[in-house]
Amino acid sequence: MPVKMRRMKQLLLDIVAPPAPSLGNFVMGCNAELLHAVSEQAAGQGNERQLYLWGAPGSGRTHLLQAAVATAVTCGLEANYLPASAFADAADTPADFLAVDDVDTLDANAQIDLFNRINAVREGHGRILVAGNAAPAQLELRIDLTTRLGWGLVYQVQALTDAEKVQALTTHAAGRGFDLQPGVADYLLRHWRRDLPSLLAALDTLDHYSLATKRPITVPLLREVLRAE
Repeated sequence: MPVKMRRMKQLLLDIVAPPAPSLGNFVMGCNAELLHAVSEQAAGQGNERQLYLWGAPGSGRTHLLQAAVATAVTCGLEANYLPASAFADAADTPADFLAVDDVDTLDANAQIDLFNRINAVREGHGRILVAGNAAPAQLELRIDLTTRLGWGLVYQVQALTDAEKVQALTTHAAGRGFDLQPGVADYLLRHWRRDLPSLLAALDTLDHYSLATKRPITVPLLREVLRAE
């Protein structure tokens, strides 16, 4: 394989590490009220001890949960992020703030554990942020659990539109000191992973590559790199 092609292939392998999720790098789009509620809860402020988020894959649910835990930790709280697959083994883990992801996939025993955990939160023991793929009443879980998931505030995470993603990429590029040429963002959306963290990470990597090769980020360069696998 030619050296140039090997370099491009390695570049593709390097476009895999989006920045760590934070509430600051979550592009809110139509989710301003939701983001404010999560920020308050993660900081241990306000009266809401329980929040439930739902939305389609790629809408940013997991980003928000992990970012909320990071915020809680910086505020001095004991906090944990638990995907559904890990919740059963850690349901009794002491925490001031607990984020439980993908609750729609919890098995029967884990559902009981979450039921008990929510009861404890309602009695004043910590705070909990929960996410699933549908509104509580639409989840195929125990009825008593879905009822409790609806006890606190419930928000649908609204996914960014393609136009909002293009704007976010354009703003990000400007922050790095270059103008995003026409068509580059659209090409990324069509040919790369569509979640915003992956798109931003790809743009960052392409910026480094363009500087190293002294070539501007254009659609031909992007096409060349993404087809190098």
